[in-house]
Amino acid sequence: MIQKYSAKRKALKAKILDPKTTDDEFFAAQRELALLPRNSSPVRYRNRCSITGRSRGYFGKFGVSRLTLREFALKGILPGVVKASW
Repeated sequence: MIQKYSAKRKALKAKILDPKTTDDEFFAAQRELALLPRNSSPVRYRNRCSITGRSRGYFGKFGVSRLTLREFALKGILPGVVKASW
């Protein structure tokens, strides 16, 4: 959804930030921007675990959450990852 509305969102933001924009155009652009779906905003994007869908404790290198990472590491599914012991 972010990619779908990115061009429209970018054009509206440019119109809002342009100092040459009239007040009527400014408020119309603001209204149009507010009517776009909330999930089309890139700020609302959240990384999620590809296995469980968990949003917290996400490890970007592996694309999974900390719980899934630990489970996979203990089973030996992730090569080169070992449990620390000293």
